[in-house]
Amino acid sequence: MPVEIKELKTNSDAKLFVNLPFSIYKECPYWVPPLKKGEMKSLFPATNPAFDFCKAKFWMAYKNGKCVGRIGAIINNAYNKKTGEKMARFTRLEFFDDEAVVSALIKTAEEWAKQQGCIGIHGPLGFANLDTQGLLVEGFDHLQAVGSVYHHAYYHKYLENLGYIKEIDWVEFRLTLGSQAVEKANRGAALIQKRFGIEVIHFKKISELLPYTKTIFDILNDAFSDLPFVSAFSPLMVEYYKEKYIKLLNPEFVKMVKIKDEPVGFVIGLPSLSEALQKANGSLFPFGFLHILKMKKGKDVIEQLLTGVKKDAMSTGAGVVLMAELQKEMVNKGINYIETTGIFETNNNAISNWKNYDHIQHKRKRCYIKMF
Repeated sequence: MPVEIKELKTNSDAKLFVNLPFSIYKECPYWVPPLKKGEMKSLFPATNPAFDFCKAKFWMAYKNGKCVGRIGAIINNAYNKKTGEKMARFTRLEFFDDEAVVSALIKTAEEWAKQQGCIGIHGPLGFANLDTQGLLVEGFDHLQAVGSVYHHAYYHKYLENLGYIKEIDWVEFRLTLGSQAVEKANRGAALIQKRFGIEVIHFKKISELLPYTKTIFDILNDAFSDLPFVSAFSPLMVEYYKEKYIKLLNPEFVKMVKIKDEPVGFVIGLPSLSEALQKANGSLFPFGFLHILKMKKGKDVIEQLLTGVKKDAMSTGAGVVLMAELQKEMVNKGINYIETTGIFETNNNAISNWKNYDHIQHKRKRCYIKMF
């Protein structure tokens, strides 16, 4: 049966595109559905400011009139300008277990990238590094973290058969807070704070956190500027992610540090919302928001969503202070586990730190690449 590829053009197309994974993972207990409204907004220039510096197209695959796969392709001009190489990204790849379907989807994205003058394509990558990125290649029997991804085990095998090779991996850990690790972190943090005059900013209400949104992204732009796939967040992107993510946080698990009254680092933790989002099944209403509100208070797992320290403050050990402060909040709330959402496998400093804890390295996701 032939595969038909159609470009996403209308809101009706977008709904099919967004709804497809809900069918693919219907029987999967480990997949965590996104909020459909946010996914819809990401697909159109009118609601996604990344289109100011990105070009993108999306397609769906049909067999016998049924949508059986999807893919997007992005050219991030800001990132390409930084690297000096015109690369495309494939994104949001989802498909039922069918070689013909994934082959047709990948071929479509590759042909578009070639028409735009790109020298290769890599992914899965999103518009920015807070967008969905990476393909799960290990850890198929673990619940997806909200800040990460889940894919069926057959995905990466098909990509490799189509000539894609590993570019880089992200690894994810689960850490158990033991008293020994907590005490060690507290002792180290106290010494560092005294030596460098580091002060900690705490938040109790979201209204206290929101004024620091620009500060968080300024630190992020500085801290992540040399990392793969990263382009700076524009003011419009800051507002976009403020609405999408910042307002969903529990501010008690967000910590910031400052030196000489200048904020130099932050850590964002979030009580795991994976089970709540599974119950919400893609919608905040009528009852999805109630599940999320309940889980935001904290149960037994914190996701360490994001940590950033300005480059000129890295040597102070500000990151140690941030980790200690997050752990103190967890201990106060009786939370014992941390899920570290993806860090690059080359980040030896963080990985060596995680190994001080009782830990498992349980998930791995990959960025693939194919040059033309």
